[in-house]
This record gives sequence, C-alpha cells and structure tokens, in this order.
Amino acid sequence: MEPTMSERPQLAETEPVRALNHKTNALAFASMGVVFGDIGTSPLYALRETLAHSSSGQVVDRADVLGIVSLLIWALIIVVTLKYVVLLLRADNKGEGGILSLVNLVEAATKRKGGTVLVLGVIGAAFFFGDAMITPAISVLSAIEGLKIINPSLADYVVPLTLGVLITLFAVQYRGTAGIASWFAPITTVWFITIGALGFYHIFDDLAILNAINPIYALNILTKDPAVAILIMGGVFLAVTGGEALYADMGHFGRAPIRRAWSFVVLPGLALNYLGQGALIYSNPEAAVNPFFLLAPTWGILPLVILATLVTVIASQAVITGAFSIAQQAINLGLLPRMNISHTSETAHGQIYVGQINWIILIGVILLVLTFRSSSNLASAYGIAVNTTMLIDTILAFVFFWKGMRWPLALCAVLFGGIFVVEGAFFAANIAKLFHGGYVPLLIGGVIVTMMLTWMRGRQALAAKLRRESVELKGLLESLERKPPVRVPGAAVFLVTDQNFAPSALMHNLKHNRILHETLVFVNVLTADQPRVANADRVTVTRLPLGAYLVTARFGYMEEHNVPAALRLCRSHGLDIEPKQASYFLGRRLIRMSAQSALPFWQQRLFIMLTNQSARAIEFFRIPPDRVVELGMQLSV
Repeated sequence: MEPTMSERPQLAETEPVRALNHKTNALAFASMGVVFGDIGTSPLYALRETLAHSSSGQVVDRADVLGIVSLLIWALIIVVTLKYVVLLLRADNKGEGGILSLVNLVEAATKRKGGTVLVLGVIGAAFFFGDAMITPAISVLSAIEGLKIINPSLADYVVPLTLGVLITLFAVQYRGTAGIASWFAPITTVWFITIGALGFYHIFDDLAILNAINPIYALNILTKDPAVAILIMGGVFLAVTGGEALYADMGHFGRAPIRRAWSFVVLPGLALNYLGQGALIYSNPEAAVNPFFLLAPTWGILPLVILATLVTVIASQAVITGAFSIAQQAINLGLLPRMNISHTSETAHGQIYVGQINWIILIGVILLVLTFRSSSNLASAYGIAVNTTMLIDTILAFVFFWKGMRWPLALCAVLFGGIFVVEGAFFAANIAKLFHGGYVPLLIGGVIVTMMLTWMRGRQALAAKLRRESVELKGLLESLERKPPVRVPGAAVFLVTDQNFAPSALMHNLKHNRILHETLVFVNVLTADQPRVANADRVTVTRLPLGAYLVTARFGYMEEHNVPAALRLCRSHGLDIEPKQASYFLGRRLIRMSAQSALPFWQQRLFIMLTNQSARAIEFFRIPPDRVVELGMQLSV
C-alpha cells in the first residue's frame, strides 16, 4: 500500500536517523578496541587485590565479600559512569577531550592563560606517562600469571614471557597499528562478552551476591574498620583505572558511541564479572587466590589466558598510543622539547609514533617488571598516577561547568564535590601504599613535571633575552628599503618566534653574506587553543616593507606543524612561491651556562640538556633538508 501524504515526510525523516544510528553503532564497536582495553583488564586483579586487604585475611566472611563487590560496582557507577560518561564527555574542545583539552577550556572560560590551571595540566599530563609505564606491566603480568593456575611449575616462566611480549609490542610501534587495529575491536568485544558470560554463570553459585547492587553494603564495610577501609579502597580503585581514557579518546570516536559502548557492553560485562567472582568465592573461599581465572572450567583456563594476554596487549597499545598523543600535544603547547613525530598511517591522522617516548616507556616497563615481578606487587605501585590525574580532571571540570557551561554553583559543588570526596578517599588509600611501591609513579611523575616546568621557564627566559637583544623587524626592513643590499633571485624563508623582531638568521645572513633574496618570507608558527585548524583559517599573510611577507601559520595542538604545506596555502593570499624551491634560513642556538641567569644552575643544566635533545627544526616543521641554511649563535638564558 502506498503511504499517505502525511506519512511520506515521516518515512523520509527516518533515513537520516537510521544512518546516524548505524554510524554510531559502528564507532561504538570500533571504540571497544581502543577506549576500554585498560579498564576491561581490571577484573584480572582488582577483586583479588581488594580481598587481600580485607579484615578477614583468607576472606571467608560473606559480609566482606559482599561489601567489596558492592564497592567495585559503585566505583564504576560514580567515578566512570557519572563523572566521565555523563558529565565530562560534555566538556569537549571542538570534539576533542583529555586533560590538556580541558585546560584550554578552563583557560577560555576564566579568560586566564597559564598560572595554576596550566600547572595542574602539566601535573596531569606528566602522571599520564607514569600510567603509560605501569599499565602495560601490570596488565600483561596479570594475564600471563594465569599459567600458574594451569600448572604451578610454570611460575618461573611468567616474567620472561611478560618481558618477551612487552619488548615485542614496543619494538613494532614504529610500524604503526593500521594493519592489526581492525582486530582490536572484535577481540575486545569477545573479551567483554566472555567475562560477562562467565560472571553471569557463576552468579547462580549463590544469588545472595546480587545484594551487592545495594550501596548500603559498600558503606557497611567502609564504616566497620576505617583503617582496613583505607586499604580496601586502594584495591577498589584498580577497578576504575582506565576510566579517564573514555574522555581522552573522545576525539577519535565521539561522545555518543563511547556512551553507547559503555552502557550496553562494557559496564554490564564488568559488573557481571565482579558479581560472578563474588558468588564463586561465596561457594569456594579458596578461589580468592585468583577468582578471575577460576571462573573458567579447567579446559577453558588456557584459552582464557590467551584471550587475556591479547586484550592486555591491546590495552597496552591504547595507553602507548595515548602517550604519543599527549606528547604531541605537550610539544605543540610548549611543555616539552621538539621530538621527531612520524605518521604511521596515511588515512588515520591520529596514528603517530614518537621514538623517544616509545623507548623511554619501554625502559620504564622493563624495570617495573624486573623489580616487582608479579601483578600483586605491582598493584601497590598502581593507582597514584591515575588517581592524581582524575582529581585534577575533577577540579578543572568543576571550574569549566561553573564558569564555561554556566551551571549553578550549588549544582557543580554537589556533583563534583561528591565525586572529589570519593576520589579523595581513593587518593588517601593510594598514598597509604607509598612505601610499598607507590613512590614509583610519584617519582616518574615528579621527574616529568620538573622537566616540563624547566622547559617552560627556560623558553620564557630565552624569549625574554632574545627580545631584549633583537632588532625590530619592521624598522630593519624600512632601513634596508632606504639603502638596499644586493638582491639575488629566489625566495628566502625565515622562521620567527616573535613576529615583531628580526630573526637571528636574517641578521647573520646580512652580516656575513651582505645579500638578500628577491622574495623574503617570515613565517611565525602559532599553536591554536583548539585541536585542529581548518585550512581556510590556516594562514594570514601581511605585506612588510622591502616587499617582504609575514606569514602567520596556525596549527592545532594535535596537528603536525608542516611549514611547506602552510606556504602552499598562501597562493590565494598573493604570495606565490614553490616551497620545495625556496631557501630556508634557520638559526641554531648553542645555550651556555650563566651566573646572571634567572634559573638556578641545576635548572640551566637541565634546560641545556633538553635543548640538545630537541629535534631539529628541519624535521619538526617538515622543511626540505636540502633547502636549508643553518646559522649558529651562542647565548645564555
């Protein structure tokens, strides 16, 4: 039957809705292999480690089991579902998430740049690198430890196998993940279905475990013995590590797909698994030694170990990729020295490789595995880094929703104040593990924070010195216009850090060569307070005296700073040069120590070391190396 006229518009309207739903579902499925790998491996060790801290020792007390499972479930609801899925996914910087994006949003909302907000962002980003070292170590260790359930004599092979898996993983990073990434989502989806099914099956061992859904049992175990409660909270926090990835990876998949995947697959799978582990321990208290792998029948333990190992590798890959992304953002925002960044995919813009970061993290991971040697020992070191980042997220989110989103102060105080109290309790519990390995992420984070702050302060001091000693660009060009030097054919490109002052390379060229090219182009590269900049807004061209041009090239903090590509966009603005035929004059600075510096000697030494390790401008700005002239100079900060 033909639809009536009134029905036809409704039928037409459903097509875009269906297409949108299909796209959302596809992205939700793809997100399974990237966003949820870290938090998805938490059932391997979270309940086991929490039970080890309960007051009953061997955990035969049903009230303890019930209270701990209740804590695990409600931690997922409050910290992950409420904070990240419901609230923080609203705080997007043109579609991008993560702590540095949140810093930019807060700076825009408060109309203040730098200061406390930037320092908080620096600390959060630094502790992310600590997490990037600990997550692969504890995840892969906990998976391969399943071999001990099959045969205790295999215990001696756990550490060597773990190191083999991790070294292989880091060694192939330079090739990118495009070839195998298509398998990430199916494997991780199978993982969540499997752990959910195993948990659901064992819930029937004792249906009384369903009482854990009632939060009163979580409160009971916390109030029974406050000293033990602190230790228990440290174990419970292991269940929510990886939750921050939901926000950090928003730019890759979008808000709706992440929410859909979490609500319909990930959260149910995790909750069912924790309930199943609890019911198993009810019926067999000895299963507390490793309740996750004992959920499987004897014949299924080895396949589960293999699947767990694959998923922990995928989770580690996601964290490593996140570290590369954070490093790129930090470099573009001036928080870290320039590093060579390689794109490992021609189609996926976010797939990058940062060699220095890769090998630094690998060295840290190897040292962690060799030092702690088991996931139980490493669990003591896990948590503080992630917890610190989560607390900073909460503080910044409070300011953003209040100032930026214009939510009522009382509502923000209740929502984020409550979340802060919960995370503060987790932090107190993690601090209690300080002398049992918790110092490791603090040490890693502290070193990276010191490096970032030193780099920022050194660059500021260097910029101030250069401004004092530099010549004003426009005035210099006007004087040269009155008494021009010899001009030679071709185009010369100079990079400038401050568009008001003449670059040192220009001054040295005039001093030593006494010539100028017919076309002079000064390029000032700026990093915008947004992830990406459209090509239409990429460049601004201004005419200067002597027929010179000033090009302001803007790049987002998640973009590659490609100067030749920006110059090609200048043709529509009246500047027509072939970037591959131009000559690029770059200044190369040799930094020296100085007793008159505003920086103490130790910080000067660190800044000089970081400067020497910084990637050359040729590689970072994608300048053709055979078209470069470098002119050196010595100066102090």
